[in-house]
Amino acid sequence: MSEFDNQIPSAFDPFADANAEDSGAGTKEYVHVRIQQRNGRKSLTTVQGLKKEFSYNKILKDLKKEFCCNGTVVQDPELGQVIQLQGDQRKNVSTFLVQVLAIHNSHVNCFNSSMHSLAYGVLYLVQ
Repeated sequence: MSEFDNQIPSAFDPFADANAEDSGAGTKEYVHVRIQQRNGRKSLTTVQGLKKEFSYNKILKDLKKEFCCNGTVVQDPELGQVIQLQGDQRKNVSTFLVQVLAIHNSHVNCFNSSMHSLAYGVLYLVQ
């Protein structure tokens, strides 16, 4: 039986190297910009997925001043900190993320949701 035990190869995991590395190979961190329909014509724009090193309050202050809207940072138990802005600011926020925060355009996902969906987004801003 000892010969049989020696001949069985150990389990080989082809993805072990990719999972062990912190380089992010094969995984991308996306920033999600979504709109949440409230009632009638009222809506909220939410942003999620920014790095935790960003100062959310400073980014919120710049967004509010740039787009002339109100907003807040909400602490969500599942998603962490989420930035919410009044109105449909999807295009403005995605342009702001690319130009000011230097986030690559392919890492910013701007979602179009229907009026009845409960799309919820978070904006994590790092400085």
